[in-house]
Amino acid sequence: MRALARAASLLRRAAASPGHAAQRRPSGAGPRLDKNSPALCFSGYSTLLAPANEVLIPPELLSSRTVWTPDRELGQYEDLVARVTNFHNEDKGFMVLDGDVFDVPIRKDIVHRVVRWQLAKRQQGTHSTKTISEVSGTGRKPYKQKGTGRARHGTLRSCQFRGGATMHGPKPRSHAIKLQKKVRRLGLKIALSARTAEGKLLVFEDLEVPSHKTKNIVQYISQMEDTKKVLLVDGGDIDKKLKLATQNLHYVNVLPSIGLNVYSILQHDTLVMTRAAINRIVERMHTPINR
Repeated sequence: MRALARAASLLRRAAASPGHAAQRRPSGAGPRLDKNSPALCFSGYSTLLAPANEVLIPPELLSSRTVWTPDRELGQYEDLVARVTNFHNEDKGFMVLDGDVFDVPIRKDIVHRVVRWQLAKRQQGTHSTKTISEVSGTGRKPYKQKGTGRARHGTLRSCQFRGGATMHGPKPRSHAIKLQKKVRRLGLKIALSARTAEGKLLVFEDLEVPSHKTKNIVQYISQMEDTKKVLLVDGGDIDKKLKLATQNLHYVNVLPSIGLNVYSILQHDTLVMTRAAINRIVERMHTPINR
């Protein structure tokens, strides 16, 4: 709002300059656009015609940040070269990322299907209610069939009585849905390709930390640009010191390569993988699917 107010004051100053002074008009009349004056609309801060020797939008109000545009078309299955570093941002060489894993076309429908499959499969399904045969209570008829003027009942365990059964209630079951293995594999490739295209895939030589102190991980993550939540993926078992250093941080999670999944990738804006993890993921993606 301050920027808009400042822009409005500059526009009024430009309109009130001697070279472009407008004649006074009766009250209630609309804005008059002289032939030699700039056509301005102060209510919307828009300019219809700007003089050649004046700049109506000050340069300090414009963003100086360069918008990144890819120099190639994404999703062409091209092999990519990634820089390999570590937590100390040391240069550890380069690594080639397979194009059929890290440069596939982005398809939101496939990602949606895989995430829906993951969330449905992880539901416990232990919800249960008691039927009339499972509710504790007597089976005696509460009162005689006729002569009382009341409705006919044969048991007090029916669903209309307090403490009675639940009709058509949930029972333990599996919420899992079926999804083809090739679709699950394609969803993981798309998620990895999306992070690679965004520049949010970092390749590390290893995930070694000097100690189990949490402050070390906090310092390393603070050095990463535009990072809010990080997923660390290692090739084998997670190091004990790294696990202890990250267990108190809600924005840092650690997974082995065998546990990497689409939902976890989408929950974190930055993905950090080691060389070993990438090699194992590529090997898993190239393994033939058992029918």
